[in-house]
Parts: sequence; structure tokens; C-alpha cells
Amino acid sequence: MSSAAPLTAAEYWDKYKPHRGDGPQPRPAAQRFDWTGVGNDGPGAEILGSPKTVLDLGPAEGENAAFLTRSGARVTAVDFSPVQVDRARAFWADVPGLEFVHAEACTFLDDDPRTWDAVYSTWGAVWFSDPEQLFPRIAKRLEPGGVFAFSHREPITGQYGAQQMGGKWLEGRESELTVYRWQYSATQWSDILKRHGFTDIRAEVLPNPDPAALGTLLVRACAPG
Repeated sequence: MSSAAPLTAAEYWDKYKPHRGDGPQPRPAAQRFDWTGVGNDGPGAEILGSPKTVLDLGPAEGENAAFLTRSGARVTAVDFSPVQVDRARAFWADVPGLEFVHAEACTFLDDDPRTWDAVYSTWGAVWFSDPEQLFPRIAKRLEPGGVFAFSHREPITGQYGAQQMGGKWLEGRESELTVYRWQYSATQWSDILKRHGFTDIRAEVLPNPDPAALGTLLVRACAPG
């Protein structure tokens, strides 16, 4: 039996997108807003409207948050992993109006009293949080009429709800930690969002440039008001 300390969920995400080259890791270009992570030429930041204040849940390297900030918004980006937060802060230290916070999404929404014009997540915390816990908190922190949008990998038919993650970053320690992602069809997400009071809901699948690969499910909704 391994004598290593139990793996935590935050440590799992510390391993996301590790830098494998020599020297400092170059920061992302942040030349456009990307919902897919694979360079899809589909919808961009216009999905969010023209928000002045924005909350990013699960920014990882922070390129989408940086793009929005450079476009004139004030962005708060919250990530569960201290490694990801430190890296993003180093990448974008020269971008005023961009704040990276180390926190779990639900805890942050409980503790921070601010409200936002838009809340979004690109393959981020929305995908890895129970919507029954997260969505009421997001609704409470959105301005009336504010936009909530998120994306995740197009689900395989029948693989809906809480799905156990594989062990890509667990390094042989799968038995110490179970990580879930919550994924649904467009219709199922619409039903969940309606139940939590969201309106003007629409969802679409953005195709992957590789026709053999799964696309990205993009969902947009508005807070009442």
C-alpha cells in the first residue's frame, strides 16, 4: 500500500495541462474567446452580450478571462487549483481589471457578495459541479437579465448525469479519489435551468474540427428580470 498522503480534488486539477518544455511556459495568445478548447471558429464572446462585470468559473490558464478583460470587462476568475491560479496570475499580471481567486466555486459564490452581469464556464467548474448545488448560487449572483453560459464536451448518448472521470492525472492513485463530471443533453440542461428559474435558454453542439471526435455542447441562459 502506498504511504503517500491521500490525493485531494484540488491536487487532481493541479496536474491539468502541465508544462513539459524547457524554460518558462509561454502564455496563451488569448486572441479570441473559445468555448471549445480546440480552436473552433464558431461563437465567441458575443454569447455573453456586452457585460461590464464577469465571473469565470474554472479558468485554468485564463486566456478567455484575459480576452474579455482586454475587451473592456472586469473579470473575476475562480479556480479550485492553487497551481492553476498561480500560473494564470503570472501569465496575466500585466492585464488590469483581471482578478484570479483560489476557491471552490460554490464556496466562493456563498462568501462573495458581489453580483455579475455574466457568469460563464468553458469546460470548467460547471462541468465538474453538481448543478443542483451550483445553479441556485449562480442565479443569486447574476444581475437581473444577466447571462449564464457554459460549455462541455458533447456527451455520448446515454452517458448523462454524474459520470466518473478517468485517471489521466491520477498517476496510479485512482483508488484514492473519485472525480465526477456532470453532463447532460441540450434538452436535459434546458429542463434543469428552467427548474432553477433561468429563461431564454438555448443550446447547440459546436462540431469538432476533427469529424471523428466529439464536439462541444454550448448552453446559454438568462437570469429572470
